[in-house]
Amino acid sequence: MVRKVTIYTDGASRGNPGMSASGFAVYDGAKLLKRLSKYNGIKTNNFAEYTAIMLALRWCANALGDPKDMDVELYSDSELVVRQLNGRYRVRSAEMKPLNESVQRLKGMFHGVSFTNRRRSHEGISEVDADLNRLLDTIEEKAAKR
Repeated sequence: MVRKVTIYTDGASRGNPGMSASGFAVYDGAKLLKRLSKYNGIKTNNFAEYTAIMLALRWCANALGDPKDMDVELYSDSELVVRQLNGRYRVRSAEMKPLNESVQRLKGMFHGVSFTNRRRSHEGISEVDADLNRLLDTIEEKAAKR
């Protein structure tokens, strides 16, 4: 039986490049399985978006059993990244090519993966975005105290 999971991802960069973070939320139906936010250092927004997707797919592959028995619906607010992953746009950036290739390799581990663009206002993505902003706020506050 194929398990279906839903992932919402987001990447944030304050400045481009600037302080960046990547995050995801994984759901099995309405049940939240995992939520994660990770600081990336000084990176671009596109780097953060791709990293969020890689983190989410890796987590699913390692934590939820055999990925060959899993269908993933992944939602991102990055139109560019989603279109690149779906083959509608070429990846021109030398920095983004290896990230795209990594996601494509991860995708191949699963029974199926779909990438869909949604607005940041979409509930699942807006929650991940809020997590990233809290993380970046905390890091900025700590840096200001030094």
